[in-house]
Parts: sequence; structure tokens; C-alpha cells
Amino acid sequence: MNSAIPDKDPAILAKAKFRDPLRTVDNQARASVRLENIETLWFNTGTLCNLTCTNCYIDSSPTNDRLSYLSIGEVDSVLDELQADWQAQEIGFTGGEPFMNPHILAMLESALKRGYRVLVLTNAMRPMMKLADGLLALREAYGDRLCLRVSMDHYASDLHELERGGNSWAPMLNGLRWLADNHFDINVAGRTLSGEDESVLRQGYGRLFAGNNIPVDAQNPGELVLFPEMDEALDVPEITTACWDILNVSPDAMMCASSRMVVKHKGDEALTVMPCTLLPYDERFRMGPTLAAGKDAVPLNHPHCARFCVLGGGSCSAG
Repeated sequence: MNSAIPDKDPAILAKAKFRDPLRTVDNQARASVRLENIETLWFNTGTLCNLTCTNCYIDSSPTNDRLSYLSIGEVDSVLDELQADWQAQEIGFTGGEPFMNPHILAMLESALKRGYRVLVLTNAMRPMMKLADGLLALREAYGDRLCLRVSMDHYASDLHELERGGNSWAPMLNGLRWLADNHFDINVAGRTLSGEDESVLRQGYGRLFAGNNIPVDAQNPGELVLFPEMDEALDVPEITTACWDILNVSPDAMMCASSRMVVKHKGDEALTVMPCTLLPYDERFRMGPTLAAGKDAVPLNHPHCARFCVLGGGSCSAG
């Protein structure tokens, strides 16, 4: 992590960070992450969402269409390349709200019938419930290879709705109960926005799950994933090559060592491969139209790289 430079104003330094892909603001070698294998391939199905959350990582909303809906043909073409050239285990679908994409059920089945585990990030509200019959058919055919991760930003309804908006709690909880009642493989994505210790958060979620017969183990980080907050107004250290040893963190543990995301930017004819789920718009991280173009090492040249992945220990995959 970059050391302080005494003769520089901290505010000026903060604005100067994350500019050079090779060097930090104090001229140290910037850390980068080499792709070992695509173990999880993400598709952003489109940024349109039925909610406008206060701190959405990628600003999804009912009007944000900066990432266009993917088609089943586009997803199939990428899955063909993945199957031929990579040893992937998992396909993830995120948005926006994936169940708003009119091709989502076909996309899920295409990935499932190829033998992949499939993870869908959803708010479990009306767009999902409108497709209940199709989801039940996929559950019947593919069992626990289909997993749905439901966003629940806090175990208390008022704090959840502070982030997600009024009248968002009851439909989410009803959708989660429906998934549980129908024996879907489910987990929950929480947030640390309340500032409570992790143990307090897990206890609170655990009480909620027990009271609603939701079979999620709140003490298991794989079943209740608590994502770090990413306030872009706060300064964050840059990550240097020396940080791996200082922090006792391995670059192989970073999302971009084992994941890529496929998106379609509004107005583009071709798809674009991005290094991770958190950087869908930054032009500096466009890797090309194919998975082969996404083999390059990723310089940790964005605040999210430090805040979420290296320092926050965050990862979007199920593993």
C-alpha cells in the first residue's frame, strides 16, 4: 500500500491515485492479478432493475440501460467458447435484476444443460415470481445445480428499505420464503451498511432465518455472504506488489484471478469481457469481445480493487 508523501496535500493525492496502470501515485509498482483459469463466468444480463437502491454497486435502476439485455444467442456463443477452451465450474447471472431479461430462463437452462453450476443474483421480488413456473421446471430438472442468491441488505426491515426503498421488504421476504418452500438451493447476500460487528449481523440474520423457516446457515460465509461497503467518497490505499506480503493476501484469492464478466454496452454491436462484476463501465478495463481476449493480467487500478477485493475480502462467486 502506498506510503504517505509528506509534501503532498492528501486531497490532491487522493485524486491522483489509480491513474497509471503500472505505478502508484508514489511511484511504487502497482499490483496486478494474473488469470489462472476462468472458474466462474459472469453474465450481466442488463442493468435495468425494478429498484433504485441508494448504494447500488453499478447504479442499476428502472431507467439505467447502460448495459443492454443479453440475448440467448449471445450467451450461447460465449458458452460455446468457454466449453471449448476453459475448465469453468460455475456460471453467474447478475444485473440489474436478471429476471427482467426476457431470455433469462433460456439462458439458465443453456448453462445448466452443459453441466455447469448456475448462480443467479436476484432481489426475489415480482420479476422473479412472474417466472415461478419456469423456475420450478428448472429446479425439477437440474436440482441443486441452480442456486439463487437473494439480496437482503439487513435483517431489519427498516434498514433494508433504507437501502432498497419503501415496500421492498415484504415482497423480497415472500420470494425468499417461496424459494425455501420449494426446496431451491438458496443463499443470501447481506451488506455491512449498519456498521455492526460481523458476529452481531450473523446473529440477527440467523434469528430472521429461523423465524421464517429459511434453510440458510447465517454462520456459514458461503450461505450468508456479507459484502463490504464501497463508499466512493472515502479515500482508499492503492495496492502495490509489496502489499501481498504485508497483508498476507494472495493474488490468487482475488476475483479476477478466476472470474470474468461478459456485458453488452449500450450502442455496441459486440459483447465485451470485463475482469469482474464491479467494473462494468470503466473503459480502462475493457478486455475485448471474446474470452480469449480476457487472458491478460489485471492491474489493480481502481478503488474497488482495493476496497472490495484486497482489503474487504469480497468475492461474488459461490465458492
